[in-house]
Amino acid sequence: MESLLELGPLLRAWRGRLQPADVGSPFGNRSTRTAGLRREEVAWLAGVSPDYVKRLEQGRAHPSASVVHALARALRLSDSETATALRLAGHASDLRTLMPRRITPSVRRLLDRLPETPVAVFDAAWTRLEQNPLWTALMGDHRDSGGREENLVWRHFFGSPARVRHPQLEKYRGALVADLRGVHARYPADPDLAALVSALRSRSEEFARLWDTATIGEHGNERKTIDHPEIGAIELDCDVVTIHGADLRLIIFTAAPGTTAADQLQLLRVLGSERVSAP
Repeated sequence: MESLLELGPLLRAWRGRLQPADVGSPFGNRSTRTAGLRREEVAWLAGVSPDYVKRLEQGRAHPSASVVHALARALRLSDSETATALRLAGHASDLRTLMPRRITPSVRRLLDRLPETPVAVFDAAWTRLEQNPLWTALMGDHRDSGGREENLVWRHFFGSPARVRHPQLEKYRGALVADLRGVHARYPADPDLAALVSALRSRSEEFARLWDTATIGEHGNERKTIDHPEIGAIELDCDVVTIHGADLRLIIFTAAPGTTAADQLQLLRVLGSERVSAP
């Protein structure tokens, strides 16, 4: 496709205008580095392989809409730049029907200004888009896995064991499936979302049962326990905040001041900073 050859130079130019400090890359600054982000850094941020980024820049790969959105977030593209990338990747006809996957500047500022609170941003279908450093220290970093492993619903039914203990597991499952059903109804023409739902229904009898019985559920404030591999059990309040207009979700963990959990979060913040500075 000729338009993919046009997309490649744009991707190279967009990564060339960013530095690791701009995007929170763990690779760090080096005196011998060239200007801009390396392909490896873009790949890490977008949850794809460096070879795939190379093939994209050479016009030898056809990215899905979800991959384009992941690259747009990694490269901090504007709305118009994201729309251009989608058009060149052959997704122009889907622009108005795709589920929003862009983090707004105000939400990004919120992440930056809450360094002592674990926060992650998800799209409406519960695919993780971004997280702040303390969330990474608390929950781990799954960006290397990429794909559906970034989706909370998928990970709940098929992924590796999670660190979070849900006090009312059936209610939690029902809320996840109910949310996803509502999102699917809002964006019926989104191909990636439709493929996710189809795969969940075909591979999980439990998911299919909850989907077909129209289970009702909702997310609210809950107290949850996170089993951290180094710190141990941490009891935190969990809130889900919906960003209307952008159709994003924020999951926020907090601890009351002066509690053991607050001390544990502070320890995690220190440990996380040491790991980032170590390389």
